[in-house]
Amino acid sequence: MTRISAKSVLSTMVISGSLLMGAFSAQAADIPCKTAKLVVPWGAGGGTGVIFSIFEKTINATNPDVKIKVVAMPGQGGAKGAKEVHGAKPDGCTLLAIHQHIIVNYINGVTKFNYDGFETVALLTDTPELIGASGSAPYDTLEEMLAAAKADPGKIPTGVSMGATSHFLWILLGHKTGTDYKYVPFQGGTAGRITGLLNGTIELGGVNMAAARTQRKDGSLKVFAIAADKRDPLIPDVPTLKELGVDMTYSLTRGVVVPKGTSPEIVKYWAATFKKATEDKAFQAQQASKGTAIVYKGPKDYATWFESTSNDFLAAAKQVKVGRFK
Repeated sequence: MTRISAKSVLSTMVISGSLLMGAFSAQAADIPCKTAKLVVPWGAGGGTGVIFSIFEKTINATNPDVKIKVVAMPGQGGAKGAKEVHGAKPDGCTLLAIHQHIIVNYINGVTKFNYDGFETVALLTDTPELIGASGSAPYDTLEEMLAAAKADPGKIPTGVSMGATSHFLWILLGHKTGTDYKYVPFQGGTAGRITGLLNGTIELGGVNMAAARTQRKDGSLKVFAIAADKRDPLIPDVPTLKELGVDMTYSLTRGVVVPKGTSPEIVKYWAATFKKATEDKAFQAQQASKGTAIVYKGPKDYATWFESTSNDFLAAAKQVKVGRFK
């Protein structure tokens, strides 16, 4: 008769328990779909849609366990798609492409949830804003523009999408510099504002890298500063706001979130999947050519970034009494 010691029984129980825990963890990380939906809450041809379509191609080219499919869902300044994902099952099959619009929508009361209504997966790219002006504007530097704004508060026509991130660029700039602007609503995003600057309908507005590199050469546009930590090699003569004495950065910082309650294992899976894509050399080159930097942050660091950014937006909104703070 073989005797089994208490020590052997205990060891067997520990090993069996470990195997069971391993099996449970693997099962918890399973995603019940072969292709996950990545909701981009804007039109397919916009900057965010273009960036995430490149992510889709880069990720799917590696033949991952779960592929992604970008689904454009425009409406309500990004809120329609955000609401769709907010209410989706937390099973890893629905993701949301996101930037600071989620904070702005919360401030404006378009949504009842902020960034923390989701699980953060990864921050991925950073596209700094450029402070632009019409070629006919009566000032040639940021210092001159700010002086004009202080001398005539709320009078300089400034193109924005009301209540959107382009609006908050100027709200935050005003918060930092003690200035105010006359906001002129423009449809069509950056392209619409650039048209307004070119035809003189507005004096100020955020511009993109393409315009900064081409349309200021003939004097039709002016670019005073880039709202980044350092100058961009594509336009090395344009100083940063910080260099000019304004302690501010502002960019569309894009990332991915999933519904609240998604398991940590699934969050880690998607974080690793997108991180691998950001390390692709061809992907990096495509983004750099558009003035977009790769700035990867994992789930915890992304949540910390969002908390800090949200606090800045909320402070500015309270000061100027916009949205839910009126």
